[in-house]
Amino acid sequence: MILTILSTVAQFGVSVNYNMVDYLPENSPSMEAMELMEEEFDEPVENTRVMIQDISVTEALSYKEDLDSIEGVTNVMWLDDVIDLKVPLEMADPDTVETYYQERSALFSVTIQEGFEAEATDAIYDLIGEENAVAGEAVNTAVSQKMAGSESMYAAALLVPIIILILILSTTSWMEPVFFLTAIGVSVLINLGTNIFIGEVSFVTQSVAPILQLAVSLDYAIFLLHSFSDYRKEVSDPKEAMLLAMKRSFPAIIASASTTFFGFTALTFMDFGIGADLGLNLLKGILLSFLSVMIFLPALTLMFYHWIDRTEHRPFVPDFKGIGKRVMKFRIPSLIFVLLIIVPAFLAQSETSFIYGTGEHPENTRAGQDARAIQEEFGKNMPMVLLVPEGDRVKEEELVRELENLPLVSSVISYVNMVSPAIPPAYLEDSITESFYSENYARITLYTETDAEGEKAFSLIEKIKETTGNYYDETHMLGESVTLYDMKNIVQDDNRLVNILTVVTVALVLLLTFRSISIPVVLLVTIQASVWINLSFPYFMDTSLVYVGYLLISTIQLAATVDYAILFTENYNHLRKEMPALKAIKKTIDDKIFAIFVSAAILSSVGFILWITSSNPIVSSIGLLLGRGALLAFLMVVFVLPALLVIFDRVIKRTTWKANFYKGEK
Repeated sequence: MILTILSTVAQFGVSVNYNMVDYLPENSPSMEAMELMEEEFDEPVENTRVMIQDISVTEALSYKEDLDSIEGVTNVMWLDDVIDLKVPLEMADPDTVETYYQERSALFSVTIQEGFEAEATDAIYDLIGEENAVAGEAVNTAVSQKMAGSESMYAAALLVPIIILILILSTTSWMEPVFFLTAIGVSVLINLGTNIFIGEVSFVTQSVAPILQLAVSLDYAIFLLHSFSDYRKEVSDPKEAMLLAMKRSFPAIIASASTTFFGFTALTFMDFGIGADLGLNLLKGILLSFLSVMIFLPALTLMFYHWIDRTEHRPFVPDFKGIGKRVMKFRIPSLIFVLLIIVPAFLAQSETSFIYGTGEHPENTRAGQDARAIQEEFGKNMPMVLLVPEGDRVKEEELVRELENLPLVSSVISYVNMVSPAIPPAYLEDSITESFYSENYARITLYTETDAEGEKAFSLIEKIKETTGNYYDETHMLGESVTLYDMKNIVQDDNRLVNILTVVTVALVLLLTFRSISIPVVLLVTIQASVWINLSFPYFMDTSLVYVGYLLISTIQLAATVDYAILFTENYNHLRKEMPALKAIKKTIDDKIFAIFVSAAILSSVGFILWITSSNPIVSSIGLLLGRGALLAFLMVVFVLPALLVIFDRVIKRTTWKANFYKGEK
């Protein structure tokens, strides 16, 4: 309890990182380009667009000064930076003018310093009022920062009553759910507090890890207290009953914790840091939950077990006896149905279209409305920066001319087309040249008519790289689109590695648990089929899926829901030593269907509540996939796994060490 109190206080000292770019590997091209530009140039890439409507040029210049004076704003760029406003606008290049000013609406390109996103965007909102608009990377980060805390509290406020209701229905004491939640709640708080030794966690980890830890490890407490209740009926001494309960439930708890633990271990091998960050926190959480259930919960229960006795109530859920017989009538249709959809589901989940960033803001938010307003007025305008070796003005001019002619490139800003290739930079003041040249590099800024990501954006990046490569051996490129392009390449490689590691580690745990070659295969096929079906939904519904959510859920669903199959198969194996396969499977369904449903209902509730409450597309996507995945895994374990165990009974018997199956007639 002392450790819990200290951890509760310590968690407020853990900082949360909302910038996905920081989780790219240091050797990724865009990260190397970013570090290089920070060394060579004072001005970073702009990350915010501010639109102010119904103003004159003079008023726009005044607003520019006001924007520049906001704390956290390091640079503001507008029309006066690219043309001489002393010359009438009618005489300037119309494309250049319309990029920044049209129909009395001014569009400013603003750079907000990392760490000041929330404060700076709030100040901009105060300056421009409700009728004008702000959009960009900094706004995305600010929205995530503001919503994370309140949304987590909202999710918890919805989730805890639902979990308590599910637990009340599944127990015969009003106090048992309190014991369950206390044991796991303590481990969640300690996990959050011990993050202070890590120093910083990602916003995905902060939003998902605590709730996921609670949902995944609640089973451990349920296993122990249910065993304790059973032994209380056999022995009079509560301490002896607890010792017997710990001994009996330990194999199920350690097997359940191990599959989840080693499944989450795969996430720590990701190059993309958000996966590794979440994986480390979940590993720590599972270990702490296991220790809490095996050390803290027995002590808590023995001190206050009389509260459980005093608050007993009749079972609210009827006996499920006979349901196994009815379920097994569907074993052949269930298998045929799964066989028919498994190949299309596998192919569909590999053809889903993905979003690699955070996606679009909901239409009912100011951020979403502002982004659409700016796009309607000024169109799409995504900035990218090229760094090329400085020195050859002729080559630079030829490159800029070719870049200007590329489809979807709206404008290019460089020294050679903004000043003149004929004027040596040394003859001009530093204030004019410093944004274009450093000691070693020339900086060229492109504005593209694409979204931040997608096929058009990524194809254009490849075309720009190819074009630039024709002129220079060494080039560097950065910007939001470039970062997402790198992210796409990195996380796709991560996906293959993580999936292989997850399947291999879970298979090894199952192999050791059941001492069988065939049982791990049957269990993995059952759960992996539910994963493929789950991930195929976006393809058939013609919706894009946030890739980080896809990547994480393919591991999390397998690691978290394979416990249902373990619980079911362990009970079946025990009964199979005493009775024929069909009889054993029917009794297993009768005995375990409600316990599995409780676990699935809790995990599914966690997922759907994350989906409903989170405005962050990554967290929301993980929630939807998790909620749907838990239900699918439950259906597969109840309808498909029994059929597979009965059909492959002889194979399982021959490939399981000391199976000792009942030898009577089936």
